[in-house]
Amino acid sequence: MDPGTKVALCLPGGGATGAMYQIGALAALEDGVAGLGEHGFDLYVGTSSGASVAAVLAAGLRPERIYRAFLDPADTYFPLERKHLLRMDLVEWRRTAVAVWQTLRHGSASLFSRGPAPTPAMLWEELDRLYDALPAGFFSLDGYEGFLEEFFVRREVPNTFQQMPRTLRVLAHDLDSGEQVCFGDPGHEHVAITRACIASMAVPPFFSPVRIGQRHYIDAGAAQVSHLDVALAQGANVIVVVSPMVPVLAEAVPTGHGKKSSVRDKGLMWVMNQAIRIGMHKLLHESVQRIAASGRAEVLLIEPEPTDALLFMHNPASFAARRKILEHAYRTTRARLGTWFEDRSPAFLQAGYAPR
Repeated sequence: MDPGTKVALCLPGGGATGAMYQIGALAALEDGVAGLGEHGFDLYVGTSSGASVAAVLAAGLRPERIYRAFLDPADTYFPLERKHLLRMDLVEWRRTAVAVWQTLRHGSASLFSRGPAPTPAMLWEELDRLYDALPAGFFSLDGYEGFLEEFFVRREVPNTFQQMPRTLRVLAHDLDSGEQVCFGDPGHEHVAITRACIASMAVPPFFSPVRIGQRHYIDAGAAQVSHLDVALAQGANVIVVVSPMVPVLAEAVPTGHGKKSSVRDKGLMWVMNQAIRIGMHKLLHESVQRIAASGRAEVLLIEPEPTDALLFMHNPASFAARRKILEHAYRTTRARLGTWFEDRSPAFLQAGYAPR
């Protein structure tokens, strides 16, 4: 490898199933590229669920070990459970309950008073108060932060950006200004990595915004694809992107009522998920094309085929579903490795990669 070459790994979000795809693909890269497991990448950039994966890899943990842990339900190396993620945000729901009670009390007092009957405009105003009383998010990520902190301690992973053996950057957006924040950059390097990870994961409306200091942060969805520009700003001239966010090409959609023909049959959450996938996929490909045209860096994009994305529609809590995603990601990436070496991929040439 040329001493002037700096290779970045960019891991956008994609939920639990997306993280499984990234781990499987990275395990295949580790097994197929000589020296990659020992040396890793020079820079790790993570967003949303990809932030946690980027953090543990930047600390030197091997993708192959995490891959094996998720394949085996008895392996406690990374014992993530649903309870760590789906913890109700009681503070938000308490605020909502109080606000709803006050609104109903005020509305009923107006309705049953001896004065003039409330006008439709007044009733709509009361409904607007109910609308503003909705919680900022259904779930809190505090449980996942605690789980991640315990994992870091057990595996001797540093929880500060300064102590990371390799450069790590985690992206989120400031809720009240709309600005992108790059945790690990000057001015934001003091934030604990675990806190930065959950800030990057706080996707509305599922998770409440994460407070750091006096600011609140969220996962801004498609806006997070700017991680390629962050890699460029850090001096990367080879960028490897592992993105699970590909729009699903619906053929036989798995649902709780059997296989259906449309994403619509999967319900509201998956209609939203498909919309996010469409936006992220389009913006990511535009970014890759722009960077390739500029000649500033070689980009290698690893992603599933649209028909393969059906795998992500299975329940991530199911070990059978995890195994399918992990093994599929590993198998397809290993197959592509041979093609990339044979075709002398510009990214592989620039990075100095050779087959194991």
